[in-house]
Amino acid sequence: MGEVLALASALCFGAANITIVRGAGRGADDNGAFLSLLLTAGISAIVWLTAGAMHGFPAVTVRGFLWLAAAGVFTAFVGRVFVYASIEHLGAMRAAAVKRLNPVFAVLLGIGVLGEAVTADMAWGAALILASFAVLVLAQWRSVAGAEPMSGGPRHRPNLGYLYGAVSALGYAIGYLIRKSGLQETPDPFLGAMVGTLVGAMLFVGAGRFNAGYRRAVQATFRRPNPWLYAAGVLSSLGQILYFAALNVSTLSKAALLVSMEVFFTIVLSQLFLGERLTWRVAVAALLGFVGTALLV
Repeated sequence: MGEVLALASALCFGAANITIVRGAGRGADDNGAFLSLLLTAGISAIVWLTAGAMHGFPAVTVRGFLWLAAAGVFTAFVGRVFVYASIEHLGAMRAAAVKRLNPVFAVLLGIGVLGEAVTADMAWGAALILASFAVLVLAQWRSVAGAEPMSGGPRHRPNLGYLYGAVSALGYAIGYLIRKSGLQETPDPFLGAMVGTLVGAMLFVGAGRFNAGYRRAVQATFRRPNPWLYAAGVLSSLGQILYFAALNVSTLSKAALLVSMEVFFTIVLSQLFLGERLTWRVAVAALLGFVGTALLV
């Protein structure tokens, strides 16, 4: 059952990547990140209340609540907002491949912060995932360097989507580390998801006071509802909830490996519904990332 839940989670995440691309045009006011935070908070609240009514609510400590809120700064705000920006700039396929950086940062934080030992599998896994990222980024840099601008024409610039993807992966890794401390105090992942996404949404609104882009995104969420972005938010929320459910009935390593199949679901769905072309670089990056994840978990 855990394997089915993990694969369903991967499919939801892959489908969310497609709907984000369909709903968020490059340079659009709203790419759906803020809406996804609101939807995840709402769906998590429903699941939390339902599970609590059926099985009882775990004890909530102030310290645990604060840890979960702090995790939301990194997972919901930094991680979620930048992964949406990465998909908007890179497209579904390449952004899904870049997301394989998540476990690398998690391993590095485990070594540096928790003092975990480094094994040969961990080292090889991290190296393969970094190689998958390098395959994509080096190709982009070469195309930029080789594209001489016409006289008086605009200069080609590197795609910032790779940077956004790396920042997102680092945010998720830091947030998951903090959330682990919160769940040790308050063992309720659905409460954690609800609190974290509410914190992310509040930070998004707060950022709108200083940044016009965030302000326009908040306004567009309510003024111009986008069915594709609503679908993306629901699918992202379901993917996260299914992943939590898989962890309850399966091992962490098996669930993490199966959820990493997201990149392959994204490739297939992108070809079917977006007409994106699968290049050999994306295929190699996806394969290296998957094998690297298998070694890490």
